Amino acid sequence: MKPIKEGKVREIYDNGDSLIMVATDRISCFDVILKNIVSKKGTVLTQMSKFWFDLTKDILPNHMISTDVKDMPEFFQKPEYDGNSMMCKKLEMLPIECIVRGYITGSGWKSYQENGTVCGIKLPEGLKESDKLPEPIYTPSTKAEIGDHDENISYEQSIAHLEKYFPGKGEEYAAKLRDCTIALYKKCADYALSRGIIIADTKFEFGLDENGNMVIGDEMLTPDSSRFWPVEGYEPGHGQPSFDKQFARDWLTSHPDNDWNLPDDIVQKTIDKYLQCYKMITGEELA
Repeated sequence: MKPIKEGKVREIYDNGDSLIMVATDRISCFDVILKNIVSKKGTVLTQMSKFWFDLTKDILPNHMISTDVKDMPEFFQKPEYDGNSMMCKKLEMLPIECIVRGYITGSGWKSYQENGTVCGIKLPEGLKESDKLPEPIYTPSTKAEIGDHDENISYEQSIAHLEKYFPGKGEEYAAKLRDCTIALYKKCADYALSRGIIIADTKFEFGLDENGNMVIGDEMLTPDSSRFWPVEGYEPGHGQPSFDKQFARDWLTSHPDNDWNLPDDIVQKTIDKYLQCYKMITGEELA
């Protein structure tokens, strides 16, 4: 079988009335696929998404059918696909990245320092880096192709963007995307806090099923799509240590002549952070 689509870290296969999404051990930073392979990373992404999909199905259905390769064609019943593959419902994906920020950090902090806003949303004065926001904020963006950058847009622009693809539905879909994103974040952030992890921000993607119902797709609350901070030692006023690929991003930023290649020790520390995050969230070692 050949993938019908290859993303930065995922390969998607057509399985007739379903799709099989394989999370590879590739790692991307700043929308660039690095030269390194991070062993077990794909399994962490798939199994953590499965955990969150199960936890949040009372809020919104998701696209997951099975992560057991025994339910998949024989092609996938090999060690290299076991654990990192998910059979999913086919969806018509909505062209919006649904970003939610519960804490001020990264590009949001930079923007706030410049003009007191994050993606055009005015925030209270006097916030420090890594501060918890009074309420989570929804900051959508357009989806970029590989090599391009996502473009932050306002909520009003998200209505117009959706209207282009779904005439007469832009306002309805934009409101539902915003409300579902905030509801999912609040439930998962509260759970993660009880496990010793702060979810500073994350992104969700949604699609429509065959009946036009909105469904969570892609991945969910993984170290690739979220900023995870330890509760222990959390202190606003500076950047926080993280359990996600921000560690790799920081190394790349501090080594501008890196040629998009991480040293072996940075690769090992990156996967150690992914595995530690998985254990803290799920309470289990990665199988």
